[in-house]
Amino acid sequence: MNKEFVPYELAMKLKTLGFDEPCFAYYKDMKGEKVLLYDSMDFDGECNTPLYQQAFRWFRESGLCIVIKPIDDKKLELGYNLLKNGLMMSSHPTYEEAELSCLTKLIKITEKHEN
Repeated sequence: MNKEFVPYELAMKLKTLGFDEPCFAYYKDMKGEKVLLYDSMDFDGECNTPLYQQAFRWFRESGLCIVIKPIDDKKLELGYNLLKNGLMMSSHPTYEEAELSCLTKLIKITEKHEN
């Protein structure tokens, strides 16, 4: 189930960018380890932790749209297109890696735009 949620480092970056929507999970520091807990009604962690789909929706609503699709029908590699500020491509062997890479790139674009 943890693979459905944004990793801790990206969740913290989303928080600093203003992400504050209700989530099903949150990270909490337990004896020096970041643990993902699933009851946001009792939130007492560092930050809400969105599902990947929530994070991508948040970016879409702010005007950054993405598409993750196969680069080539004959290969199993995936790539992503950022549909703002031109076309940026990257290839990844799995959809999950493409998703993580794309989310990281969206965060970097937003951080750069805010500075």
